[in-house]
Amino acid sequence: MATFKTISSADIKTTRSNLNQLIDFVEEDVSGSNTRKKYQVFVTGTTADFGVTSSLYQTVYDQNFQLQTANELFDLTVGLYFNSEVVTGSSTGTDANGKLLFPSESLMMREKVNIYKQYAQLLLGNANSRFTSPFASTENKTNSIDEALFINFKRLFVRDGIKRETFAMRFFQSASATISDSVFGKEPLTDNVFRGTTSGSVIFTDVGAASSIQRSNTGGDVGNLVNSANTSEQVGLLFYQQGIAVLDLKKVTSGSQQISGSISAIGNEAGKVIIGNGHVFGKKHGGNKDAKFIPDFMVSGSIDDIVEHVAAVRFGSGSQTFLTFQNNTQINSTLVFCRATADEFNFSSNPTYTDAVGRIKVIDESEQGIQKSFSFVTTVGLYDANEQLLAVAKLSRPVEKNDEKDLTFRVRLDF
Repeated sequence: MATFKTISSADIKTTRSNLNQLIDFVEEDVSGSNTRKKYQVFVTGTTADFGVTSSLYQTVYDQNFQLQTANELFDLTVGLYFNSEVVTGSSTGTDANGKLLFPSESLMMREKVNIYKQYAQLLLGNANSRFTSPFASTENKTNSIDEALFINFKRLFVRDGIKRETFAMRFFQSASATISDSVFGKEPLTDNVFRGTTSGSVIFTDVGAASSIQRSNTGGDVGNLVNSANTSEQVGLLFYQQGIAVLDLKKVTSGSQQISGSISAIGNEAGKVIIGNGHVFGKKHGGNKDAKFIPDFMVSGSIDDIVEHVAAVRFGSGSQTFLTFQNNTQINSTLVFCRATADEFNFSSNPTYTDAVGRIKVIDESEQGIQKSFSFVTTVGLYDANEQLLAVAKLSRPVEKNDEKDLTFRVRLDF
């Protein structure tokens, strides 16, 4: 029969520790078409031939998302602040219910505004709040994040949060070569909206975040994302517990760069070339040759088009790491100190420990009645008040216990 000993509250301690794991994502995971899953829930009200479908966000996987072994890495989407110049400049007013109205040449403007509001509600506590970088700074043209790229990292990789000053992301601020006036209207345009580039990359990081801890009441700890080459250049925010990065698209991209390419459009042949002022034109190139990423592409492009551009062009398409951070896992532990004094647990409950008359069996028969008893501890069991076994701790090797040893076994329960 087992020997029991009551454990007092003084022998039980609770601790908390942190475990950090390095996470990295490679370019081909985000740039590949079969590693990004689309959810085409948005459909325009036009006919099937000329309508537009789009996702509200896309999910990036570490391999073909159709495989059962694929893991979700993060979600990508974009949003617009409802009172930004891009929104107010392209809006045609509001209806009787206060709903924003936009021309038919624009795409998903209300959806982009609503996405921004959803993140503002989650991270700032107010759907009408505006993201600013630096965090909680004065809202102005320089600090306000009006055109936002949102990156939601999955819980599998974030765990309990992202560790401060470990976040780094490589991002291409420029797309491929811009359109030249000399070829405009004379030769087929060189599309750069979905064509990758190999130059113009920078590193965005949260360096310095540990020395200036900031906190949102709803979003948790917040760090400022900066350009590693010029840390005074604030480009976005990182919400550590939420695992969400908010990037200012007018800062992380060359927003004034000319952009061209075939995108979804309404009312004519699907796939037009972007021009300025939120309009599109047909294949005869009869429009504005100076279309910019902001505001033109942000207004004319669907969310799928914009996310497709960011994923295919801005993160690279090779096998190199483009983003890395360390996650933080909080481990709560209960330490139970099981003490065996010199006169305790020196006998075994195994029936072979004694002979038929109850005497302890000894190695040398001549030492019968003289040799001191000893045992080898191999297992520690934790029981409740009703002697129901709750947990078992196995020792890596047997430990000798005799009347000359006072032993303490520390049992650690992590959760």
